[in-house]
Amino acid sequence: MRAVACLALFLLCGAAAAFEPFLVRDIRVEGLQRITEGTVYSYLPLKAGDRMDESLAEQAVRELYKTGFFSNVRLARRGDVLLVKVTERPSIASIEISGNKEITTDDIKKSLKQIGLAEGLVFNRSTLERVEQELVRQYYNNGKYAVRVESRVTPLERNRVAIAIDIAEGEVARIRGINIVGNRAFTEERLLDQFELGPSGPFSFLSSSDKYSRQRLAGDLETLRSYYMDRGYIDFNITSTQVSITPDRRDVYITINVSEGDKFTIGDVGLEGELVLDKRELRKLIPLKPGDTFSRKEVTAAINSITERISNEGYAFANVNAIPEFDRDGHRVSLRFFVDPGKRVYVRRINIHGNTKTRDDVIRREMRQMEGGLLSIEKLNLSRRRLNRLGYFGQVNIETPAVPGTPDQVDVNVGVTEQPSGSFSAGIGYSQAQGALVNASINQNNFLGTGTSNSLTINNSRVNTIYSFSYTNPYYTKDGVSRGFRAFYRETNAGNANVARYLTDVYGGGINYGLPLDENNTFRFGLDYEHTYLKTTDRTPQEFLDFIQENGDKYDVFNASLGWIYDTRNRGLFPTDGVRNRLNLQIAIPGSTLDYYKVELNHKRYVPVGKRSTILLRGEVNYGGGMGDLSGPPPFEYFYSGGSQSVRGFQANSLGPRPAGGDPSDRSLGGTFETVAGIEYIFPPTAESESLRMTLFTDVGNVFAGIDDFDSAQLRSSYGVGLIWLTPVGVLKLSYARPLYYESGDDLDPIQFTIGVDY
Repeated sequence: MRAVACLALFLLCGAAAAFEPFLVRDIRVEGLQRITEGTVYSYLPLKAGDRMDESLAEQAVRELYKTGFFSNVRLARRGDVLLVKVTERPSIASIEISGNKEITTDDIKKSLKQIGLAEGLVFNRSTLERVEQELVRQYYNNGKYAVRVESRVTPLERNRVAIAIDIAEGEVARIRGINIVGNRAFTEERLLDQFELGPSGPFSFLSSSDKYSRQRLAGDLETLRSYYMDRGYIDFNITSTQVSITPDRRDVYITINVSEGDKFTIGDVGLEGELVLDKRELRKLIPLKPGDTFSRKEVTAAINSITERISNEGYAFANVNAIPEFDRDGHRVSLRFFVDPGKRVYVRRINIHGNTKTRDDVIRREMRQMEGGLLSIEKLNLSRRRLNRLGYFGQVNIETPAVPGTPDQVDVNVGVTEQPSGSFSAGIGYSQAQGALVNASINQNNFLGTGTSNSLTINNSRVNTIYSFSYTNPYYTKDGVSRGFRAFYRETNAGNANVARYLTDVYGGGINYGLPLDENNTFRFGLDYEHTYLKTTDRTPQEFLDFIQENGDKYDVFNASLGWIYDTRNRGLFPTDGVRNRLNLQIAIPGSTLDYYKVELNHKRYVPVGKRSTILLRGEVNYGGGMGDLSGPPPFEYFYSGGSQSVRGFQANSLGPRPAGGDPSDRSLGGTFETVAGIEYIFPPTAESESLRMTLFTDVGNVFAGIDDFDSAQLRSSYGVGLIWLTPVGVLKLSYARPLYYESGDDLDPIQFTIGVDY
């Protein structure tokens, strides 16, 4: 190293000491090709009229080398003229990268640019060597220890070079064994169950758990640390980690050495500091009590709960610390939660940006944090959830920067990213229940940015011909009472929907209101009118013929509807957390030709699994009954089951009772009582998937003639895999299902999909 330094000093002095001191009358630069003389002058520590000496010459050469533009710099004298002779480094004309699969070309080029290697920049071979080392390091982090990175530099005309980087990634090193040394309290098997990584097994290909990654190992080590810390082992420590690679770089063996320490229990638990709230209220937020096993997770949860509770009183910058006091002889730890609330913080202004279409007032009316009020974290989170549930925005970000010069004020900056909130389609659509759909529809959930919903539909399929219009104003009043109208005409050929063969012509309309009871509960009520003309075919079941014989074939029904919706979902599309319950009662009121009612109950619970995956638990119960002379609802108002919306793997609407007589070709009559349940695991297939989800599901359900006819042995069930894709023309749902329980005569349909329908 000393020899290199001496050599550099010798060359530097040689480049600068070719003349005696003199007064510089002019400066000229020789050897430039791309760089301008002005650039060189700007780096020189002297100008014409200055006196040049050996010290200044060395400084000039040093400054020009530091620019990185030149591979050689020499100073010379021609009379009173200073000559600066340079050799420019070549510029990079192109960078070609090949062989990379694990890391994208764009990501690699971004990394190269940060190091100083990019098209148009000056080429430095030492920088290229750094690039090769950095690429190898990145692949090592991803477990690819057999990677080879080679580069070629090809000179071009006009002092340029072309760089080619060839990458042979090789295979990811597989984990053959993980050993934990020093564990006494828990078995190695139990500890390794907490890891994402693990030795190769028959199902490793599903999760890639046997593919070594430095980041994943670091995550597993933190999981191991948390596992011990949450079970009383405060002094737990990972003393060392060894990763051994086989000579062929294909297999990895990991050894983790740990020191468990002693198990601690909780001693005293106290609250100190400026509490600002009743001490008993805050103490309830601490789940720990004397004698409990110490848990870092519980301590963190207590800190977060106290901080959030105090923050909701306007102390947005409250600080809560848990101070431990150890009794190592008794293996106890006492905790003092010290509260420093800071100052109360008020909101000066709410600023909204990013809404290129949606009006400001549409966003502001969803905000539960008010200008001029105390800042509340709870209200900010609620505001974010309400904005996400609208379905207008792909992203909602809320920031609270402090107002300069005022320690007790912040601004609330709401940033949104608009996404399509409506659709226009013509001649597009297919479902296995209705076949090809010839339609023209305009659906806009945020009409002209006002937040109102408008829909105009003309639909013609082998099942339905529909003409409909609807309008809903979610803020008919400033308090959030909604009002909607609808009008429609519908012709239905039920026989083409795999149900009993009959036809109906229906027209009608209605008005409905929604009254918010609180942030999550809404009460709905409305009034509808429907005129129905029931027609038969030569294969209409006797049940329909008997109904017409007793009640005629034309009916005018006035329905009053009452409903309740409970919704805590975190977003409208692809929710990952929350519950949505819907209860609806529809009852014919006096003046109707037919007297009946229908009750529908729907439940969906989304349980988060990680950041973007979800378990969906769903259940549905529907029941219809008659009043007056009717023993049940009219047969054209029966419920149907089977298909993509209920029990997948069975033909749409095919389950349930069939006409008397036992003809296998007869269609389902439907029934007055339906029950359906299911569980789904919903996940994005890749980390970048925003509009695509995969599902693993199991469904169970059926429809029965009446509630007294319910028989759990008659429930049908299935399991399968599905796909949900948000396309420009609507939501595409594709599923492949196999029956778990079915009976002879059931109509099976393993592959089902719909497109152009609501999700």
